[in-house]
Amino acid sequence: MKQKILKILKQNPSSFVSGQKISEQFGVTRAAVWKSIKQLQAAGYEIESETKNGYKLISCPDLLTSSEVMPYLKKSCFPHQIIHFNQLDSTNNKAKELAEHGEPEGTVVIAEQQTQGKGKVGKRWISAPYKGIYMSVILRPELDFSGSSLLSLLGCVAVGKALLPFGCSVQFKWPNDVYVNGKKLCGILTEGSGEIDQLDYLILGIGINVNQTRQDFSKSLLSKASSLKIELGYRVSRQKLTAAILSEFEIQYHQLKQNGSAKEALDFYKNHSNIIGEKVLLQRNKQQTVEAKVLDIDQFGQLTVQYHDGSIVAISSGEITVQNTSPNFT
Repeated sequence: MKQKILKILKQNPSSFVSGQKISEQFGVTRAAVWKSIKQLQAAGYEIESETKNGYKLISCPDLLTSSEVMPYLKKSCFPHQIIHFNQLDSTNNKAKELAEHGEPEGTVVIAEQQTQGKGKVGKRWISAPYKGIYMSVILRPELDFSGSSLLSLLGCVAVGKALLPFGCSVQFKWPNDVYVNGKKLCGILTEGSGEIDQLDYLILGIGINVNQTRQDFSKSLLSKASSLKIELGYRVSRQKLTAAILSEFEIQYHQLKQNGSAKEALDFYKNHSNIIGEKVLLQRNKQQTVEAKVLDIDQFGQLTVQYHDGSIVAISSGEITVQNTSPNFT
């Protein structure tokens, strides 16, 4: 009921809508209308009420609900459904639960806050409430597990392209980090289920620091992480940015499904990579760290590296650290 009332108020932005008209349109009592108005006000919607005139919407909070994000989405071939929560342990966890129960491709889980947000290699993603974008998209691609690298890359490209209108020049750190001005702004985390040769579903998790201030970061994090507000100097609409990212991702994903390749996205990614040509330390697991030189990123989103012995291999996962002192490669 709240969303129906909100919709009719948005359709009449410069005039009052009578409580009687709303109650008659939706077949509810005036008391039920009043109760829904109070709930919307408690959620941050500024709604003016006048005796005999009714209700008028003055302003909306920057919430990432379906009714606030969907109007900004471009025409979509996804059956987009945005499921919004004030708080979750992890949007990826909830999206996996929904995917197991058959939720369709294109379903988006968004939380205003995460208590156990997931970063890469088991790290935690700090999720300041109502300041970042924390969302997960359910995908059902016709790919095997190696395709998750490419989809993670497409997520980075979607974020990078969505940020272009803000004047942000991004850098990508393989496989799933987005940087602005040398500091981490966004992380992508993919988690899948299925057989080795066929994914049943894949969850694309995206976490972005949007309106955090310096006070929201610890001293240790402030030296290597940032937010759009810090870098741009002004508050960014999370609703518009969320819609822009989803729209950009869908464009890239649709091209992949139609063409069987992601050349355009790969070119954009490589042009903004901060590690191609660099000497790095590659951590394959907790026990193994090796030196390598990054040569390229292949058509599957894998990193092509050269080891000291001259061997060239494709890497689908691992933690990369650019070395301050380069190993001696020929």
